[in-house]
Amino acid sequence: MKADFSSIRSLCLLRLSAIGDVCHAVAMVQAIQKHYPDLAITWVIGKVEYQLLKHLPGIEFVIFDKSKGWRSYAQLRSDLKGQQFDVLLHMQVALRATIASLMIKARIRVGFDKARAKEGQWLVTNHAVEAIAEPHVLDGFMGFAKAIGVTDLTPSWNIPVPQSDSDFAAQLIGGDKVLVICAAASKAERNWLPERYAAAADYAISQGFKVMLCGGPTVLEKNLADVIQSHSQHAFDNQVGKTTLTQLLAVLKQASLVLAPDTGPLHMAVTQGTPVIGLYAHSNPGRTGPYHFRQYTVSVYPQVIAKQFSAEVKWGTRAKGEHLMAMIEADDVIKNMKKLMADHGMS
Repeated sequence: MKADFSSIRSLCLLRLSAIGDVCHAVAMVQAIQKHYPDLAITWVIGKVEYQLLKHLPGIEFVIFDKSKGWRSYAQLRSDLKGQQFDVLLHMQVALRATIASLMIKARIRVGFDKARAKEGQWLVTNHAVEAIAEPHVLDGFMGFAKAIGVTDLTPSWNIPVPQSDSDFAAQLIGGDKVLVICAAASKAERNWLPERYAAAADYAISQGFKVMLCGGPTVLEKNLADVIQSHSQHAFDNQVGKTTLTQLLAVLKQASLVLAPDTGPLHMAVTQGTPVIGLYAHSNPGRTGPYHFRQYTVSVYPQVIAKQFSAEVKWGTRAKGEHLMAMIEADDVIKNMKKLMADHGMS
């Protein structure tokens, strides 16, 4: 029997991580809010991701802190005690998310289609989204909005930041043309070579840009920023480890251009409408590329996949190897920078 969503009053969204994915999910949930303006929405989200999205209007957040181990499930059960939702959107394919969903009471439980409902997800859902052959992650998420009757699936974002964070960013940017480099991905093998980041930065400086390095507080990210700086004759504004997530979002909004591998800040920049150049070797940019700026992506993914597999691979297959990003040449990145600058009036 086809489910009727026209009279739903409450919805729970389960998407815990990661930064890039929750950025995609925001477009989906705001499409739902536009279609169902009176719908009460609760979002079960990861601790770090909450820090980025905590100012979203019209959403009650419940934090799932995976660092607490098995106690995180008991805490989630306690936080949701007494709540019964009309709909659960189970949007994360991971065993911990499958277990977490058992703490959420909902009449209709929407999960991925059969091909994508892995890690036991199909065992805890009773309704599936339409199958999509080769979707971008964002389009795959929009399938959940479509499944509950939303008709306008055009992605847009409104992720508020405090005025103090906007003022902080404005002081850093200072009215200049600024290239922000978010150099570090979650795994070191997905990072581009520091000397090539420096070459791209030096080109931007020759075109009148100020260069700012941004990222998280980990030792890996701080060390990478130092090595990038060491390969340049110019001084960069090194903000690595010095910003909160909402401050970084404000910086990305006010930047002129962002350069990054497949990492959270790349997708954060897309939500702010800032042009980005993504660097891809391990993952398919058709699936995880910067949604509105995929035409500027520098990708060696097709060449890598052709070398590693003799037959056609499944959509979303990841390439493996520690040195794949070395296949991306600085000249190719600079070429795309020139194109982007010309297209957006920055030349």
